[in-house]
Amino acid sequence: MKPQSQINDLNIRLLFIPFFGIAIPNLTGLFGHVTFRSPLYWIGYGYFILISFVIWHGNRYLLFKQREHYDWFQNPIRKLTTLVFANVFYTAPVTALMLLFWYYFAGFAGPDWNVIKLVTLMNVIAVIFITHVYETVFLIKERESDLLQFEKLERAKAQAELAALKSQIDPHFMFNSLNTLSYLIENDREKALRFNEHLSDVYRYILMNKDRELVQLREEIEFLNHYFSLLQLRFGKGVQLTINGNGEWDDYLIPPISLQILLENAVKHNQVDESSPLGIRVRIGDSCIVVSNPRRPRLAENGSPKTGLKTLNERYKLITGREISIQTETDEYSVTLPILRTTS
Repeated sequence: MKPQSQINDLNIRLLFIPFFGIAIPNLTGLFGHVTFRSPLYWIGYGYFILISFVIWHGNRYLLFKQREHYDWFQNPIRKLTTLVFANVFYTAPVTALMLLFWYYFAGFAGPDWNVIKLVTLMNVIAVIFITHVYETVFLIKERESDLLQFEKLERAKAQAELAALKSQIDPHFMFNSLNTLSYLIENDREKALRFNEHLSDVYRYILMNKDRELVQLREEIEFLNHYFSLLQLRFGKGVQLTINGNGEWDDYLIPPISLQILLENAVKHNQVDESSPLGIRVRIGDSCIVVSNPRRPRLAENGSPKTGLKTLNERYKLITGREISIQTETDEYSVTLPILRTTS
């Protein structure tokens, strides 16, 4: 059984308990020959409000107790039966006994059974209606609680998935970087030294931002330029980078290390040759970034799972609720990344 939901019904009780204690006697003739000039008339109001209080709180207690044991979805018939039984067999006897005391206390010749039956029926109907209202409020609050819990679970799940995806960035990047460094050590030790220096700067950015969901676009562009310097140390003039945009990038946000993945993807899957440089273009608009490059598939490449792009797309879905777009044409390959505006 789920935990009992709590409701604050104090104001409702303060309003409707006196209301029923005043309205029902006047509608049913409980005062009989007693008029407002008699002190008994005003004592009667207090007594009828007391009856209303006893009936309301007694049924309220029974309602709350049975909610601890029965659920509408698991035991609907038993719950309905228990509710009706508790309402009728508590309200009717209490009403009748307390009205009998009123007739004898007020000095009537005898109880008016027709009035007692009418008042009892009205009380039972009122109790059933109010119980229905209570149950409706409880169900609404439980629904809200379930939705909130569901949202928390979904958020926790998304954060766990995002953490798992982010954890893939470091080993993937380091594997490629170490391969490049190994190549340079064998072929050009001076370049290897410079590459190592740039690599430390680049990896520092990754460590600083790996736990952030979004960074300013300007930070990402600066990081992209640093990473591109690593590629130039390996490929020389065989790879070129062009960034087009208005330069007002402080108002935009992007998941960190997004552009680096696309740059890395371009050089990984295409032929790089100084005689025919691979030109990578980054076009920055108001709502997206398009990264494109000519298609020059490596001859030895037999298809690729494109794990980096899949991971990037999953990160985008979790962080922004949007997906990246990939366009493959005969001579060009491009990826479109959504970017977000800052709220400030």
